[in-house]
Amino acid sequence: MPVITIDGPVLALEMKEKLAKELTKLTSEVTNISEDAFVVLFHEHPYESMAQGGILISEKMKRQK
Repeated sequence: MPVITIDGPVLALEMKEKLAKELTKLTSEVTNISEDAFVVLFHEHPYESMAQGGILISEKMKRQK
């Protein structure tokens, strides 16, 4: 059972559905493994729990407004 893991920000349900469908389809085509074999996992992290360059992403987003 191949697993596709996505680590990133919290996503809307519609985005997760589209990502799961498209990534599964493409990976199945490339690997020649049935789409039914794939599992897609979403590891979502709020911007308050992620930092880039030593600064919380939530703070960077506030500064950009």
